[in-house]
Amino acid sequence: MRKVSSLPLFTAFLLLFMAASVPVPVHNTLQAEQKKIILLNADTIEGGETSGGATPQPFRSVIGNVRFQHGTVTLACDRATEYEEEKKIALSGNIVITDNEVEVYADNGLYYPDTEQGELRGNVRGRMRDGSLMAKAHKAVIEKKNNRLWLYEDAVAWGKNEQLSGEILMVHLKESGGTKKKQTVDEVQAHKNALLAARDTLSANPVLYNQMSGAKMVITMNDNAKISGVTVTGQAESLFHLYNEENEPSGINYSSGKVIRMFFINGKLDRVKVTENVEGKQYPDSYRGNSKINLRKFIWREREKPF
Repeated sequence: MRKVSSLPLFTAFLLLFMAASVPVPVHNTLQAEQKKIILLNADTIEGGETSGGATPQPFRSVIGNVRFQHGTVTLACDRATEYEEEKKIALSGNIVITDNEVEVYADNGLYYPDTEQGELRGNVRGRMRDGSLMAKAHKAVIEKKNNRLWLYEDAVAWGKNEQLSGEILMVHLKESGGTKKKQTVDEVQAHKNALLAARDTLSANPVLYNQMSGAKMVITMNDNAKISGVTVTGQAESLFHLYNEENEPSGINYSSGKVIRMFFINGKLDRVKVTENVEGKQYPDSYRGNSKINLRKFIWREREKPF
């Protein structure tokens, strides 16, 4: 069987949106995590109380061409408003978050400083500046304390040769590296209509895709950011193109069951285990490139890339 790559999609995934968890105060400067959050520009600064409701709430806003700087991170939007009693900061209009490596865009956002949780809504999209990864969703929730990112509502992420999609995507980080601490992706989950597709790099013509789908998919990573396992549950299916020792095509394997587990060594596929209600089928090489054998949920959505 062809060995599967380490899928660099997941290594960089969380970096796209963690920058969005930077709190945005309406003060000119704020000491936070030993760095100052600096208001670089705003057309108007105003304060007052909200109208309507039983109890008016005090607020402070910066409006028009708003730009903040926090270390290497820059945040721009049309308006940022702090509601001190509700302990939240609202961002609205043309949100753009950038640093040296990533860009994130959204229509609206909220940040809760006490819980270190951020939320972006409306045409949420982000990318690595080197082009190695991009993603989109209708909503993103960043749980900084738990080192988790959630993407909601038709979430899709693209790597160089990979695509992961689901109604919900979750990425978890862990700390590793001994005395030199660093954060790496520990686990990626896809919920509801989960689909993982990877371009078969051994076939230039026809263009082929290895595919896995199910109700839920859990992808685990080792400390070297290489994939260590994949577990698909609920109507689990897989389709893989096979090769012999000389990398010559030797057919296509389809498997289905309640659970499909894939085990990796150093990022390379070692074995596959299918359990409960197992079905399998081996297609001859003449079926290569025949779209009729693709998984039912398979759609290569390259045209939807936001950049």
